[in-house]
Amino acid sequence: MITPHEDLNAVMLARREKFEQIQALGINPYPHDYQRTHLAAEIKNHFDALFEKEVAIAGRIMALRPQGKATFGHLEDSSGRIQFYLKLDLIGEASYKLAGLCDLGDFIGVRGKVLKTRTGEITVQAESLVLLAKTLRPLPIAKEKMEEGERVVFDAFADKELRYRQRYVDLAVNPQVREVFAKRSRIINSMREYLSGRGYLEVETPILQPLYGGASARPFTTHHNALDTKLYLRIANELYLKRLIVGGYDGVFEFAKDFRNEGMDRFHNPEFTMMEVYIAYHDYFFMMNLVEEMFCKCVLDLTGGYKITYQNTELDFTPPWPRLRYLDAIEKETGHNLLGKPVEELREIAKALHVEIEANANAGNIMDAIFGEKVESKLMQPIFITDFPIEISPLAKKHRSIPGLVERFECFVGGKEIGNAFTELNDPLDQRERFIEQKKLLEAGDAEAQQLDEDYLRALEYGMPPTTGLGVGIDRLVMLLTDQPSIRDVLFFPQMRPEGTR
Repeated sequence: MITPHEDLNAVMLARREKFEQIQALGINPYPHDYQRTHLAAEIKNHFDALFEKEVAIAGRIMALRPQGKATFGHLEDSSGRIQFYLKLDLIGEASYKLAGLCDLGDFIGVRGKVLKTRTGEITVQAESLVLLAKTLRPLPIAKEKMEEGERVVFDAFADKELRYRQRYVDLAVNPQVREVFAKRSRIINSMREYLSGRGYLEVETPILQPLYGGASARPFTTHHNALDTKLYLRIANELYLKRLIVGGYDGVFEFAKDFRNEGMDRFHNPEFTMMEVYIAYHDYFFMMNLVEEMFCKCVLDLTGGYKITYQNTELDFTPPWPRLRYLDAIEKETGHNLLGKPVEELREIAKALHVEIEANANAGNIMDAIFGEKVESKLMQPIFITDFPIEISPLAKKHRSIPGLVERFECFVGGKEIGNAFTELNDPLDQRERFIEQKKLLEAGDAEAQQLDEDYLRALEYGMPPTTGLGVGIDRLVMLLTDQPSIRDVLFFPQMRPEGTR
């Protein structure tokens, strides 16, 4: 017998009582399997072929309407909903009694013939009913009614925090949320098909690393007991992938979980997904063309066209996309040409523009703060911003014609960066100097500066051919292509504060 807990309300206690009654009937409320033959959508899409044929369906009960010796209900599976019809004369007294002990949210299996009711609704007329899982906690199933011929949903499970904390409930009662994550999978598969189709090798690199690198960010740290050593959760997989180019691969890519110990907002989660690809014998111009092709393929595969709507703004991915130099973009929005300006003059310009600057910011940091404040949010349509300051790009190759800049681009859509790429720095002596500068910043208190990685430098000393690399924020891309306002809406289980804390 189930012992009631003090925190159980009347509804939950009633469900537990039904659970005990089901057991008393000699029925296992949690059988091991069920042989389903069709999904709801298959039956609806192929009604003519399945009319009066026997099928077996399974899913959650989302509606129950008892009418004496008959009951109508709706069952929902991964493909959608379908009506079922239970009649005492057809399924027998024992099964009909079991139906009376079922609740909304219970998983059931129904076997019977496919028919259509007098109102024209496709229905499975049950000849047998099986309970597959008894729910002891009620789902917040939304109510529906017809108003002026339109289906209106009310009392939906809409509390954002509860939806993120209890994603299993969110998915169970909000099919549109399940569709967002199905689209996420399709986007990733589209990118994977594109890269694999060009002959690039999908690989895996370490998550636990003795040194963190490949990005400017604070790491999470841990301790390996057997080795008695400090390790870091990776902030990027860039340096390991470039080691593979040194090893002889022409192109490698990885869908990687990265971790950055930084703030959270609607565009940032401490755990996130990146796709990085590195291709030998090419530069950032080649990568711009690749990004344009790959992203256009994703949009086309997902929507059938090149235009989408993101937060009420139409975005047009039709190629070619414009290309604008970083400093030209700043000058366009602020009227200031920052190229070659000394740090003190840059500080004065930032002050005049009301842009806050860190006390130890170098020239590149100041320019980037101005760019982030005055330019980024205005980049709504797909665009490549190119040629960044060297100070904020320690892994990129120096620009072939403009001193002080590197061959780097970022792809912006919807006012946010979704891709970052370089002509990769493959000169080990230049790379060492850049790492030394980063080390100085780290020692001066810049917690996001990069470490000096001797093993990576050793790899470069063995020789890395001309290479271009790209990192894509998968979560931001999914937000964009599924029209979701927050990164939490595209992560199954986003990071949250512990329950009961502020």
